[in-house]
Amino acid sequence: AWAASLFVNVALLVGLAVFGWPEEPPKQIVTYIEPEEELPPEEEITLPQDFAFSDQPVEEVGAQSIDGTTMAESLAPVLADVSEAPTPPTPVETALVSDATFEFREEVIAEAKGLKQSDRHIVKGAAGVGTTGAMGAIDRITHEIYLSLQQRKTLVVWAFDATVSLSQQRRQLHDRMDRIYEELGVIEASGNPAFAKHDDKPLLTSVYAFGDKVESQIQLPTDNLAEIKLAIKNIPIDRSGKEKAFEAIYTAADGAKRYANDRNVMIVVFTDEVGDDQNRVDDTIRLCRKFHMPVYVVGVPAPFGRGETEMKWVDPDPAYDQTAQWGRVNQGPESRLPEIVKLHFVNAPADDPMDSGYGPYALTRLAVETGGIYFSVHPNRDMRHAVSREETANLSAHLKYFFDPDVMRKYRPDYVSDAEYQKLLNENKARQALVQAAQTPNWITPLSGPALHFPKRDDADLARRLTEAQKGAAKLEPVIGNLYQTLKIGESDRPKLDGPRWEAGYDLAMGRVLAAKVRTEAYNAMLAKAKTMKFKNPKNDTWDLEPADTIEVGSALEKDAAKAKEYLNRVVGEHPGTPWAMLAAKELETPLGWQWKERYTGVNAPRPPMGNGAPPPPSDDKANVMKKPPPKRPPPPL
Repeated sequence: AWAASLFVNVALLVGLAVFGWPEEPPKQIVTYIEPEEELPPEEEITLPQDFAFSDQPVEEVGAQSIDGTTMAESLAPVLADVSEAPTPPTPVETALVSDATFEFREEVIAEAKGLKQSDRHIVKGAAGVGTTGAMGAIDRITHEIYLSLQQRKTLVVWAFDATVSLSQQRRQLHDRMDRIYEELGVIEASGNPAFAKHDDKPLLTSVYAFGDKVESQIQLPTDNLAEIKLAIKNIPIDRSGKEKAFEAIYTAADGAKRYANDRNVMIVVFTDEVGDDQNRVDDTIRLCRKFHMPVYVVGVPAPFGRGETEMKWVDPDPAYDQTAQWGRVNQGPESRLPEIVKLHFVNAPADDPMDSGYGPYALTRLAVETGGIYFSVHPNRDMRHAVSREETANLSAHLKYFFDPDVMRKYRPDYVSDAEYQKLLNENKARQALVQAAQTPNWITPLSGPALHFPKRDDADLARRLTEAQKGAAKLEPVIGNLYQTLKIGESDRPKLDGPRWEAGYDLAMGRVLAAKVRTEAYNAMLAKAKTMKFKNPKNDTWDLEPADTIEVGSALEKDAAKAKEYLNRVVGEHPGTPWAMLAAKELETPLGWQWKERYTGVNAPRPPMGNGAPPPPSDDKANVMKKPPPKRPPPPL
């Protein structure tokens, strides 16, 4: 029985091994892309008649093609290696499979992408549209007038800064008025429907001038081109040096509001300063927005992180000295409050002024919040090389560096009210610390021309020289220390900052202040150390202090140096092509530490006799007589 049972079990196992269990048929996985809803038949699209605009004046309106043969290129708002556009999926016949597992995948292209990025379209409310000349801005404004006239009748109010520095722009616009209105008149004569539907003077114009006072140059809005040109030509020069820009805009808007029921109203402002009445910006914004009046400002670029800059002036009368003179003007800053600490570079007599990428804060905010455009005009705008003072055009501010507007677009200031700006500061300690540190009233000059050479006549003489050199560092240490403590309060909130502008601003400030702190304290400590040092070579008699990458006087300063480099390198790495990165790289060029070198100078060697005491030969006074220079006048209020 046992043998029979064994035989049956073995036979059963062999059978299972040969035939096995029947396998479950594998499931088929089908990837199903959900089709979009069927699109309705496309309606016939009528191409609009439109202007093309550029920074350079052109002789005629319009063209067969704006870009010629390049219009066939793939242009889109987003740059990509492959040209993609949203398209409905192609229907595919599929066989129905039972027990299939469906995997849904969303691969919808949210935005068109092209091989070339198109930045031709500038949305209203633009904050920093850079041009090399005012006429490029005028071409764009002419285009805006045309678009406005397509909607309904329009009143254009021109407001001119009447100071000396804008005299050239006023002349240029006066000479160009014929062309501006001729372009619009040519279109009207050609039967364009944009004009045909307006039955009563579709385009009216007003002219204002402002300086210390605001004056209307035309009694009532007019369509008489000769009257408009005469009003611009006869604007008197205002020599007060004041520009009440916001009073002028408010007055112009208040005078034009009665036309706003049946007309579009556009206000165009020409100025090269920030305006002496920026406190009126909120009232002006409210009035313009209430009556839907966009404000276009043809202005100047704000210098990065500072309020004042220098403007070049050459006497217009050739009978006077033609040497360039420089006057200080208010053209910034680009933010509501300064966001750059006032810290000079080591051994730099003055920091290089540079373009911020935006206009002065209040005027730019006015343009942005009313739906207009701020045009940042500078004749020397060139991103390829530094601009020298000699190259700077007359009646223009010296800005040494300009930056790519596509890069700077990400670093737009916060165009908000005072209350909203204060709320931003209160929400983050790093923002608050940065702005507070930037409020320092005076620029700080770190270790300007410090003593670096110390000859040793004897121990007492060397100690006296070292102590005297320490006094400058001792005065500077608490100033930089207070600045560092202010910024340190915000360090815990640094990771919470959102937006590259605030991140770059805080990191640059902390990196530069820490670097100055390390250099100053290390310098002081190295001088103290030298009072007890001995020459390795007994023949040497002079100590030289040289910049070095190493810190020889304490681990705490060594940690601060590493931290400073971390902040500065982060700015360079994360914000390339910006003013912040340029300043951080410049700070990194100067080592943070110091090292002593010894040498022989013969300070204690006997001196040779000082000549034989004979008087010098008489000079030829007639040969040294110079031609009398032309008279020189100081620049007027600019």
